[in-house]
Amino acid sequence: MRSMIYHFGRFDLDPGLGRLRRDRRPATIEPKALALLCHLVRHRDRVVSKKELLDTVWGGEFGTEAALTTGLRAVRLAIGDTGRQQRLIRTVYRHGYQFVAPTTTVPAGSAMTPALRTIDAPGRSRDLIRFSRTADGKHVAWAAAGTGPPLVKTANWPSALDLERAMPMFAHWFEGLTRGRQLIRYDPRGCGLSDAAFGSTLDEWIKDLDAVADAAGLDRFPLLGVAQGSPLAIAYAARRPERVSRLILNAAITRGRAARASTATERDEAELDLRLGVTGWRTQNLSYLRYAAAQLRADDPAEKWDEFAEYERLTVSTANAARYMQWFSRVDVLDLARHVSCPTLIVNSRSDPRAPLAEATELARLIPDSRMVVLDGRNHLLTADEPAWPLFLTELDAFLAQDVPAAAEF
Repeated sequence: MRSMIYHFGRFDLDPGLGRLRRDRRPATIEPKALALLCHLVRHRDRVVSKKELLDTVWGGEFGTEAALTTGLRAVRLAIGDTGRQQRLIRTVYRHGYQFVAPTTTVPAGSAMTPALRTIDAPGRSRDLIRFSRTADGKHVAWAAAGTGPPLVKTANWPSALDLERAMPMFAHWFEGLTRGRQLIRYDPRGCGLSDAAFGSTLDEWIKDLDAVADAAGLDRFPLLGVAQGSPLAIAYAARRPERVSRLILNAAITRGRAARASTATERDEAELDLRLGVTGWRTQNLSYLRYAAAQLRADDPAEKWDEFAEYERLTVSTANAARYMQWFSRVDVLDLARHVSCPTLIVNSRSDPRAPLAEATELARLIPDSRMVVLDGRNHLLTADEPAWPLFLTELDAFLAQDVPAAAEF
């Protein structure tokens, strides 16, 4: 049987060579811990008992539960997991352990960016992640979920196709957005599974979306932009009017915090916001990381902020994270918004700290064929248990139901 390489998050595990890499660089892990990780990953379809792990990894040599506990702690440390979070390795009380991170597999010796990867995660259907090539030669990872008329979601950071589908914080988005339709999403260049080179211009981001739409065989389609994905959605609708049938914007901005600052206080706040974000990433200081997560999910408890911050950390390198934050702070698509001609739905939470209601109001004034819906709440990213979420889906479904031409073309 041909040896396989397992990819999860930012890690590649090659049991044949006995090697674990993070971001394609060797990761530090001691031999017993590596053997333990290999066995869990290979048998990720089931719970592996303590006895099996002790017998397989240690044999009769020092095979004690204390040794297993120490080995698991070393594994979790190497792959960025903890016993409290259990995002990658789940403890099943009195039974054993299961590796639960979404995992891709490729034959050893093949390229690490094949044309197609199969994504599997316990408890859900399998996804296919494909790679399209942009006009400037970059590889962009994309995936489709659900069946029916298409809905394309612009990329935003954080993004990791091989992680987000299995994250509880995003489960309601997949359930809602794939209800009666096919959701097409992708990782932007510089993030997730796409090429590591950061895209620093709107033109580059538009090339990413062009490549995905072409690869999916879409001529004309409705486009969804959420949060940081909204400037690209606005720009794409303005520059590609022949392709976008309808535009949906949620938690949208036309200008980043630095770009829209008009007073000394606002400029100071924008600079502080950027410094906290970049410093948090570079130092992995939890208090700084919580600041950003708390603004995105304002009504969540602190442990949810930590979960989101950890997901962000796994999606992109520190250098690209800083570039993303700087880019979004200064982005400005206000003039492009005036040229959006398709029907547009703008949905915004009334007290969103990251996307002020004034931004949504200005958008509604600039786009001729638009309507605005204001939801009660503070979350920048809508959560499953807030009343605003089902209202958002109701508005989305009603708006897309009018997209008869796109449905007929599909």
